[in-house]
Amino acid sequence: MKKIFVVTMLVIVAGLILAGCMDDRAPVSASGVSKAEVKIPTGSDGLTAEQRNIRDRLIEDNKPGSVKHLYVISAYSGQTIIYSTVRGKVTSGGKRLTPTKITDTLNTTGSGFAIDIGPHRAYTQEVLQDDGTYGHSAEYLYWWDTKGVYHQHYVSGGQIVHVSNQPLAVKGIIINMEIAPKPE
Repeated sequence: MKKIFVVTMLVIVAGLILAGCMDDRAPVSASGVSKAEVKIPTGSDGLTAEQRNIRDRLIEDNKPGSVKHLYVISAYSGQTIIYSTVRGKVTSGGKRLTPTKITDTLNTTGSGFAIDIGPHRAYTQEVLQDDGTYGHSAEYLYWWDTKGVYHQHYVSGGQIVHVSNQPLAVKGIIINMEIAPKPE
């Protein structure tokens, strides 16, 4: 009986100590500024402006038969270096239809998302993105123009890449990918 009483008292004391360690106050910076909270209003569709923009971009990117216009502009001179039509959308080279990292095939970790690769079930920590792909953006861009010609562009310093669903009025174009005839 005495042992049960001692153990019970130790559990109560440990609980009080742990409860004292838990601080449910809002975090405060070293300068004394506390965490701010904001309630973001939604529109009549239940979406925030950011959510609506993402939804509308996904809809725009996936319109059947859509044509975009790609411009690579020099950040130094403002000249349009490259112009091309784009059939559908421009895609980043890092995008994939399967995840780039597999956790394991036995799911010994007990976490992750199941994916089938051929006849094998595997697991990944990567989340399928809104556009149905895995991976990241940039490195390089690729697209097909309205003539069906494939293009791949590596983005490096001094470039501004602009994609629009309407052509822009530019003063001149150094490389116009639309002038070449369609290959056989």
